[in-house]
Amino acid sequence: MKSGPVLITGASSGLGAEFAQQLARSHHDLILVARDAGRLEAKAARLRQDFGVKVELLPADLLTDDGVASVCARLSDRARPVSMLVNNAGYGMAKPFEENSAQEESDLLQILVRTPMELMHAALEPMLANGDGRIINVASVAGFIPRGSYGAAKAWGISFSRFANLRYGPRGVNVTAVCPGFVHTEFHERMGVAKARGPKWMWLNPDQVVREALADSAAGKSVSIPSRRYSVMVALSKLVPDKVSAAVANGGR
Repeated sequence: MKSGPVLITGASSGLGAEFAQQLARSHHDLILVARDAGRLEAKAARLRQDFGVKVELLPADLLTDDGVASVCARLSDRARPVSMLVNNAGYGMAKPFEENSAQEESDLLQILVRTPMELMHAALEPMLANGDGRIINVASVAGFIPRGSYGAAKAWGISFSRFANLRYGPRGVNVTAVCPGFVHTEFHERMGVAKARGPKWMWLNPDQVVREALADSAAGKSVSIPSRRYSVMVALSKLVPDKVSAAVANGGR
């Protein structure tokens, strides 16, 4: 991978912040995207101090057209090429489909499907022109099971990443869908869901998820399922009734 900066969405906390940490430790310059400019600046200051990397801040609300456009403009700037895009921004909803408003459901699909699609589209042209680049889409094991709009959106991310890696990998651009399960981040608190709902053995630490994701991306894999336990669970989910697999993974990332 060439030396251009890495653009990470949802970079102020959780897996996004861990991607920033590990990539900075490997001496990659960064472009951090999130809504909260204050948290971004605090994160950037620590990364600059600890690792001596350049950190560009791009505060943006990726639920808005203006926010998405500003990030797309940066990704498509051939004069300042980006070497990697990490589509990490997203959230879940605790209530079932029928209890959410149509607008809430539409917003979820915006942040999990339309936004990453537009960012990938913007990033691909300069990456393909350079014959080099990597895209990581943070999906979920929920994409392998029936789990409302969230699972359906993550299934789109997995399917598109598999297609894109096959199509663009031979041209130097690898695309990987990372599919974690339960992870120790702020994800569940933001949903208003207690983290205690999942058994302890199912919880992963962010550093492991990101470390395996980056290794699988570098290896050119189209799908990364962090930890052997989740790889086995995903394989088994294809053999059991939908009702069983949905119950086991309910509430995960």
